Amino acid sequence: MFQLSPLAFVHPNAKIGDNVTIMAFAFIDDNVEIGEGCVIGPHVSIRSGAKIGKNNKFYDGCVISAQPQDFRWKGDDSYVEIGDNNCIREHVIINRSIHKGQSTKIGSNSFIMAQSHIGHDTEIGSYVVLGNASKIAGSCKIGNCTILSSNALVHENCNVGEWVLIKGGCRVNNNVPPYTIMAHNPIEYFGVNAYVLRKGKMSEETIDEIAKAYRHIYQSQTSPFNAVKRIESDVMDSPEKEAILNFVKKHNYQLAALPKDIYEE
Repeated sequence: MFQLSPLAFVHPNAKIGDNVTIMAFAFIDDNVEIGEGCVIGPHVSIRSGAKIGKNNKFYDGCVISAQPQDFRWKGDDSYVEIGDNNCIREHVIINRSIHKGQSTKIGSNSFIMAQSHIGHDTEIGSYVVLGNASKIAGSCKIGNCTILSSNALVHENCNVGEWVLIKGGCRVNNNVPPYTIMAHNPIEYFGVNAYVLRKGKMSEETIDEIAKAYRHIYQSQTSPFNAVKRIESDVMDSPEKEAILNFVKKHNYQLAALPKDIYEE
């Protein structure tokens, strides 16, 4: 059973799990699935296509699975998939995919603060923190354990790696490799995310090797292609080294905070 305010609307076809609380003036649409233990606050709107896991909490005024804000969407059925144990604060908007049968995805154990916006087809990992009024455009990817501080902006098609810190108000206009801090406008490399990595029980030796890798990328005045060659030969082998190299190669050496002329051989 679930607790339903008489002032809320729940479509008869919606699938609601056990121990769900739905407060006054909430709207639950057709083609919605809500897992057990969720709390749906006042004035929350959960629209068609939402598939929500267990023990999520939605605060006042959220709009989940909103129609995409993109002219390419032609009205096809699509989804928002949300994992477990997320806290989604006031007036957050999450748009569903623009592609038929596909999804915008949110992992588990994340904290999405007030007035944040997550665009169509974006994937948010687990243990992510999105600060107040952070905005993520369509088709982006945010890795696990990453923090976007308040008012950070991520442009369309950008990928942000794991264990990244984006400082407040920063505009992300390209791919951000893992374990880094980015700050300022225009965006600048600000160092390795050492404080948070230590909280994640990463060793000092590994953090030092990560810093060495990023000195080659951001501080050696060479192209990303040449920096990768130096990392391969100069940095101790580790899963973190492989994660950095794989990220840079996967994204064709296109990274945030590098001057355009650095790509010249």
